[in-house]
Amino acid sequence: MRILKIVIGALVIAVLYACYYFYSQYVQLVNIQLSSPDNSAIKEDIHVKLNRPAAAYVEYWSANGEHYYTPVKGEKKDHIFNLLMLDADTDYHYRIVLDRLIPVKSKVMRFKTRKQSPWMVHDWIKEEHPHDPRAMGDGLTMLCYREFPGYIAMVDGKGAIKWYWQDEKMGVRIASLTPRGTILALLAPVGKDEFYKPEPNKAFVKSGMGYSLRTGKMGYMGGTELAEIDLTGRVRWRLNVDKLGLIVHHDLRMDKANHIVAVVRDYILPEKQTGKSIDTLWGDGIVVMDTTGKVLKKWSTWDHWDLAKDRRLDSLKHDRFHINTISFDKDSNYLVSSPIENQVWKINAQTGKTMWRLGQGGDFQLDASDFFYFQHAPHINKDGDLMLFDNGDFSPRDSSTANKKSRALSFSLDEKRKTASKKLDVPLPGKQYTARMGSAYLLPNGNVLQTSSKTGSVLISDKQGKVLWELNTYFIPYRAEYVPAKFWQDYVKMKPD
Repeated sequence: MRILKIVIGALVIAVLYACYYFYSQYVQLVNIQLSSPDNSAIKEDIHVKLNRPAAAYVEYWSANGEHYYTPVKGEKKDHIFNLLMLDADTDYHYRIVLDRLIPVKSKVMRFKTRKQSPWMVHDWIKEEHPHDPRAMGDGLTMLCYREFPGYIAMVDGKGAIKWYWQDEKMGVRIASLTPRGTILALLAPVGKDEFYKPEPNKAFVKSGMGYSLRTGKMGYMGGTELAEIDLTGRVRWRLNVDKLGLIVHHDLRMDKANHIVAVVRDYILPEKQTGKSIDTLWGDGIVVMDTTGKVLKKWSTWDHWDLAKDRRLDSLKHDRFHINTISFDKDSNYLVSSPIENQVWKINAQTGKTMWRLGQGGDFQLDASDFFYFQHAPHINKDGDLMLFDNGDFSPRDSSTANKKSRALSFSLDEKRKTASKKLDVPLPGKQYTARMGSAYLLPNGNVLQTSSKTGSVLISDKQGKVLWELNTYFIPYRAEYVPAKFWQDYVKMKPD
């Protein structure tokens, strides 16, 4: 019996080896061609032609790097594999692998990426600043450059650009990750921002609220085009919203139905509502549209605002709310930020009704020390709490500009009892105080990623505020958003399927 088992085992091995040999001879490589799409230094396309249809993938690695694998392509004769996450000016090895029961691997071949484009070379990490690459974990940080030529870049913990997309004619105002593994970007011509500077004799200005606000149709951080980009750099679609009579500004997201949810400039002529002769009032709205530009729904702040009781209309007629964020709560309703009111609002996505307001003068019980001022980027973090970036501007905590601080805050909300328990209070160093823009996100490893826009800094700290890593940008980043490693899973794999 033992001899019989040995014979059967040997026969099975022989059959498998014969199949392996047969398949390796049956499917052959006819041609391999390499190219650098968009003349990029950090991605490579490999065009593989086979003599017969076969499923295949590519394994690639550098001398000092980990092995990466492209997703498996289905059975066909012609394959194009996108090699991503490359380093510039680096030698790589690769081989074509037929996806069989026993994988059939080609010989090892080589290519070298070119040097990085001069306009993308920058001293992102300064040795004298904290720069522990482990602080970020295995994800990337995404930034947008809104001047010309505009781009979106993803940077790793070592300060290396691992991915970027660039536009030839426009700046990139802002970008966000979509549920389907792509990037949604807001583009605009450079130098089109419009500001209103309040008159110095206005009582509102004398009270300390005399900041420059956006005005007109474009406003500040307004964009005229939308684009959806996949991680190979391919533009899925591009839409001119200016031609639709819309100016998107400050933020936009894609919902689970793949619709665009965007903050837009909105105005009213208030004389009918108030009976007073008042100039056009500029405010904000939320528009839901499909990717062809068809508007499916619109919500306006003005439809839910009591003009008769508002004593600040004249002083803030150019930018009454300054809504700067749209995000989704756990129940898919909207979270928006009105920094002029120092509040976060929850808006019912179906009815448009305001469900609650969090912040100074809002619906939740908060200690005075937990109030936030001119906040940005409220969202639900990985712990299920509402997190935001407290700019700290116009805060009574300390009227001295030299001593003002920005910080990350998070709250656990009881929406029924209208109570808020502070979970995180992570200050930025005083020198990184930023009165405008900025963001704060809780990373998977528990550290906190914050953007100090006005100082051109992106920082990662622990929950006590100790800075572990700092990115030195050469421009003003509106926000820096975390890109988790799993976001790449449909493009780059750490092991074969």
